[in-house]
Amino acid sequence: MCDIQHEISRLLHFARQKGLIAPEDEVYAANRLLDVLHVEDYVPEEVDETLETATPILECMLDYAAEKGLIEGTTDERDLFDTRIMDCVMPRPSEVVRQFHAHYEESPREATDYYYALSIASNYIRKARIDKNIAWKTATEFGDLDVTINLSKPEKDPRDIAKAKLAKAAGYPKCLLCRENEGYAGRVNHPARETHRLIPLDLAGHPWFLQYSPYTYYNEHCIVLNSDHVPMVISRETFENLTAFLEIFPHYFAGSNADLPIVGGSILSHDHYQGGRYTFAMERAAVEQEYTFANYPQVRAGRVKWPMSTLRLTSSDKGALIDLATAILAAWRTYSDASADILAQTDAPHNTITPIARRRGADYEFDLVFRNNRTTAEHPLGLFHPHAEVHHIKKENIGLIEVLGLAILPARLKSEMEQIRAELLRGAADIAGIADIEKHADWYRSVRAAHLSVTEGNVDGILRDEIGKVFLEVLTHAGVFKRDAAGMAAFDRWIESIAGV
Repeated sequence: MCDIQHEISRLLHFARQKGLIAPEDEVYAANRLLDVLHVEDYVPEEVDETLETATPILECMLDYAAEKGLIEGTTDERDLFDTRIMDCVMPRPSEVVRQFHAHYEESPREATDYYYALSIASNYIRKARIDKNIAWKTATEFGDLDVTINLSKPEKDPRDIAKAKLAKAAGYPKCLLCRENEGYAGRVNHPARETHRLIPLDLAGHPWFLQYSPYTYYNEHCIVLNSDHVPMVISRETFENLTAFLEIFPHYFAGSNADLPIVGGSILSHDHYQGGRYTFAMERAAVEQEYTFANYPQVRAGRVKWPMSTLRLTSSDKGALIDLATAILAAWRTYSDASADILAQTDAPHNTITPIARRRGADYEFDLVFRNNRTTAEHPLGLFHPHAEVHHIKKENIGLIEVLGLAILPARLKSEMEQIRAELLRGAADIAGIADIEKHADWYRSVRAAHLSVTEGNVDGILRDEIGKVFLEVLTHAGVFKRDAAGMAAFDRWIESIAGV
C-alpha cells in the first residue's frame, strides 16, 4: 500500500508547480483531499520532483482507495474518483476565466497556451492515455495523411457494463456537450467533469463556450459549444460564427461537422464546432482549378486537389465570403446530378456541407466540402461513406476530423496488425482461417502481392503505409464527385450552374 500522506504532499506540490493552486490555497486543498480519501492524520512533507502529469500520483491514490474499499476498482470507478481527487486542487471556474482574459490581454495565443496547459495539468485531458495512441503519416498524392489508432479510451470492465445496464436513465446533463457538465461528478454511464472548465465566448451576439476535447486527437483540439442544447444546423449563422471565432483566435482553425446523419459527426443533438492549432494535409492542399463568381469579384474560388469534393473560398472581405458561402450552401441543398449519383432528396434531404475556416494573413478562407448521405441497396450504410471493402479498417462516419485528413482508427487494429505482422513475416499465403483477423484476408493478399520481400526491417512501414492507403480510399468513397474525368467534369458543371449566384 502506498504512503497516502506522502502522495497528498506530492499532489499539492504538483498543483503548485502547475499553477492550479496558490500557496494560500494549500491548507484548504489538503483538507479537501483528506476528506475525499478518508485520511484522518496528515503531516506535510517537502517534495522535490517535476512531473509532466499527475498520473503517477493518481494511480497510487486510486490503488489506495480500492484497497480501503472507497471504490470498487473498475475502470469507470477509478476515472470518476481520480477526477474527484483532482477537483480538490482545481481553481474555480470564475478564476480560470479571469486568468484566461488576463493572458488574452497579452495575446490570444498566450491565453490558449494557459488554458491548454491547465486542461492537461488537471488531468481533464488524460495525456498519459493519449500518448499511448499509435500515430504516423502516410505520403499520398494529396499530401501526408495523418493516421491514428486510438488507444486512449480504455476497454470497458464487465462490472461497469453490468452497472450501466442497471443505471436509471437521467436527463441531466442533456448531453456530453451541455455547459451543465462543468463540475458534474459523473455517474457510471456519464463521465466525470469535476475538473472541466469553460471559457465563455460571444460569437455573432450569441453566448458560446470554449473547451478542449478530453481526447485531443490533434494539437490543442478544442470544441466550441452553443450555450443552448439545440441540434446541429449548417446555415449562414455557421459561417458568421466560424469567422467570429477566427477573429478571437486567429491562430486556430475552426470547422463544423455536417448536420445530417451518416455524413455528420457523433453528436448531432448539440450545435458545436471543433478547432485547434494544427496544420492538416487539407490546408496544405493546392487549388487545382480556379472558378469565378461574377457577383463576388473580391472572393477567390477554386477546386481543391483533395479526395473529398472541396471548394475553397478566400477573401479579406469577410461579408462577401459569408454571403457567397451562404448562397453556395443554399444551391447545394437542392442540387442533383443523376450522372454522378447525386440526388438532393429521396425520402429525405441528402445534401449538406462540412465547412472549415482558417486565416491566411489578412484573408479569411473557407473550405466547403460537399456531402450527401444517400443510401442504396448496394451501400446501405451510405453511398458516399466507407464502402464494405474498407470496413475491416474503417467503418465509422467520416466527420470533420477525417475530412481534414486525420484517420481515427479503432483500438482493435493494434492487436490485429500485430497478428498480421507475424503472418507476413512467416510468409503465410492467406489468413482466411484465423478468426481474429480473417476480416482482413482480401487486404492481406493484396499487401502480400504488392510487397514480395517482407522483413523485420520493413514490415512495420509496409503495414502503416498500406493502412494509410486504405484511409485514402475511405476519403475517396466519401467524395461526392469522383476524381476521374467524369467526376471532375460533374464538379465543373455544378460550379458553372451557380456561377451567377
